[in-house]
Amino acid sequence: MKSFIKTYFVAVFFLLAITTQGFSQKKSNSSKGKVVKTTVVTRTSVKRVPSSRVTYKKKSHKVTSVRTIPNKTVIKHNGESYYYSNNKFYTQSRGSYVAIAPKIGFKVKVLPANYKKIKYNSRNYYNANGTFYIQINNQYEVVDPEIGTIVYDLPDGYDKVEIDGLSYYEYANILYEKVQVDGTRAYEVVGIIDMD
Repeated sequence: MKSFIKTYFVAVFFLLAITTQGFSQKKSNSSKGKVVKTTVVTRTSVKRVPSSRVTYKKKSHKVTSVRTIPNKTVIKHNGESYYYSNNKFYTQSRGSYVAIAPKIGFKVKVLPANYKKIKYNSRNYYNANGTFYIQINNQYEVVDPEIGTIVYDLPDGYDKVEIDGLSYYEYANILYEKVQVDGTRAYEVVGIIDMD
């Protein structure tokens, strides 16, 4: 009987020791999980920024003007006349046509041939040369994209800018930040510059 009691107690202590050791290992592992060293790059939220806070790294901009533009379409916007030809927008100045970035609200009947369809938050955008359009009835209207929209190429003529010591890319008052999407370089819309 004494031998049975000894065997019983040894077995109980053995099981208790294994259970305690397993529990302490689990507890130890979970506390190790709390001590994870992570490097996080924190950016300030940009969203809408007054132009007075934006510093352009390249001071001079090349102004492109031509005497005539073929097959131009007149676009009336806020009581002013603008022109559209060969996938570019123009304003008239001193007898010449000066290429400009399109203004929000410009409407065209046909998208430029090189547009790319981008779906974001259940909305379809059409991006052509850095300009975002949405379809409204049988026309395409120039709009600001939503913050978070991703593109894979910046348009020709983009600028590097600085806001509060952080660098971004800008085109047509849209601010982009370089990101990685599934291992591919991309650019995320992070803000819009409000012109003063």
